[in-house]
Amino acid sequence: MSLGTDIEAIVAEQLGRAPQGLHAVIVWRANRPAVIQVAPIVRKKPFPTTFWLTDPDLNLALDRLEAGGAIASLQAQVDADPALGARMAADHRAHQTLRRALWTPAQTAEVETSAFAQVFESRGIGGIEADDRIRCLHTWMASHLVVSNVIGEMTEPLLPEGLLDNLIRATD
Repeated sequence: MSLGTDIEAIVAEQLGRAPQGLHAVIVWRANRPAVIQVAPIVRKKPFPTTFWLTDPDLNLALDRLEAGGAIASLQAQVDADPALGARMAADHRAHQTLRRALWTPAQTAEVETSAFAQVFESRGIGGIEADDRIRCLHTWMASHLVVSNVIGEMTEPLLPEGLLDNLIRATD
């Protein structure tokens, strides 16, 4: 699907490379993409995440949180609280349902006739199979900016003030 060379060029600038499987811009910051939706199969392989964070400021903030040990800290909170773990597992299942709902009929057919159909049944946010592990804050936040999730909710207060202002969801 072609979104237009202007949008593709902006996303390429944000990522530092041409986007793979760009299907739609799903969250904007003013007139620039913040989160893109990616096709389920790219280059004949399953793409690990449905939503990809392209906003450079948010990516940098999350890089810094991860480098500072935020994943370990958040994981420890989840491990200590069965309710958080249950919410995390539910978020993965909800993501699987949303992912399928967003596919075009052609994408659904491609997945169902590929050798990867089971991958999409067993993997949630960020393509992770273990529904009790935090692998990457970027994928959780990209998904959270589309539909709220527990890890995104826990991460938001750790971000610089105002960083999430002026976001516009394609569904708004």
